[in-house]
Amino acid sequence: MRSTPQVVVAGGGLAGLVAARHLAAGGTDVTVFEREQTVGGRVRTLERDGYRFDRGFQVLFTAYPAVKRELDLEPLELRRFAPGATIAGPNGRSTLADPLREPGTIPSTLSSPSVSLGDALRVARLWWDLRRTDPAEIFTGDDERIDDFLRERGFSEGFIRGFIAPFYGGITLDRSLSTSRHVFEYTFRTLAAGGIAVPAAGMEAIPSQLADRVREAGGTIEPGIEVTSVTPGDDGTDTPVTVDTDDGSVDADAVVVATDPPTARDLTGVSTIPADARGCVTQYYALPADADLETGRRLLLNGSEGGPNHVVPHSVVAPEYAPAGTALISATYLGEREESDAELADRTRRSLESWYPDRRFDDLEALHTERVPFAQFEQPPGIHDRLPDARDPAGPVYLAGDYTQWSSIQGAMESGQEAAKAAIEDLSR
Repeated sequence: MRSTPQVVVAGGGLAGLVAARHLAAGGTDVTVFEREQTVGGRVRTLERDGYRFDRGFQVLFTAYPAVKRELDLEPLELRRFAPGATIAGPNGRSTLADPLREPGTIPSTLSSPSVSLGDALRVARLWWDLRRTDPAEIFTGDDERIDDFLRERGFSEGFIRGFIAPFYGGITLDRSLSTSRHVFEYTFRTLAAGGIAVPAAGMEAIPSQLADRVREAGGTIEPGIEVTSVTPGDDGTDTPVTVDTDDGSVDADAVVVATDPPTARDLTGVSTIPADARGCVTQYYALPADADLETGRRLLLNGSEGGPNHVVPHSVVAPEYAPAGTALISATYLGEREESDAELADRTRRSLESWYPDRRFDDLEALHTERVPFAQFEQPPGIHDRLPDARDPAGPVYLAGDYTQWSSIQGAMESGQEAAKAAIEDLSR
């Protein structure tokens, strides 16, 4: 091994960038190869005609431990959503807010058909219990589906299906609530301790800041170069691992594979990397600036079946997402949809008109559609006990990706630090 270890990071998403920063800070010579021309992986923002379109509906949970550790939030100029949501359905719209942060919303929250006084008290008790729980302990122990967990705690079917299903449909892309209860507990606890927000410049500002920190630590980022194979050398050879790219080959002392899950399986041969995906389609629309959906800075959830899972008032939350004189909203549909962009836009229009029966939405203009077939890996009960470890690949090869933790920004960033820690420990030997 050279006096300064040479480390390659394959993939410039959140996990790869965090890994690279910690590797560089730990005294290694790090190069990140990213096949796209910009870093970010799934966290990207398209800017066009004064609009900002994130790659699908994405938000930052400000209380995630890794977010507080890895990011400087002040320069991101976060634009925060109001807690709670507006629920829309055939019986009209109602608001579910956080009564602890907004006491004035208690009457409107309790008048919602989706929540009873008993549900409200159970929410308060659940928040109290989870806030006293160590986050590191949540992904251990018995597991079950989210809906089964909530029923056991006494929540009503109206609350589970009318609020939790669309709200967690947006978080887990699983409106059926068949996802692991551990994901629910972790995110519910995080929401109790903080909130959700987007950077004023769009979600891509997050990997852009991480990339700056890699360079400040002495690392190198090479965009537009794809890693095509990773081959550990035989024991006793002078080449611990060879990295082939579409721009040539590189010898390294260690490699961190931080690509998407299917590519990571191909590069490392680790079969426990999850390959079952949950996808979504997010469509962005322009409306006149005075077209207020009357949600404040809250999400608009679809409390019934059919139509989009949720609608986001982007320019109300972050005015920087739209040019002056227009409003920007989006609608997210779960799964890989067969409908054309025009058919989805028509479905959104009809949904809005059913939720706002005294209004027409003929001026709804579809601007951009993001189809994300692999937005998350599936997380049924028990899966987190079966996920791979950073050291699972053969040779001096390490995994960094949310698929070693759980599908989230927290999981991606945490995995990057864990992979870097493992590589530095092994190289120091």
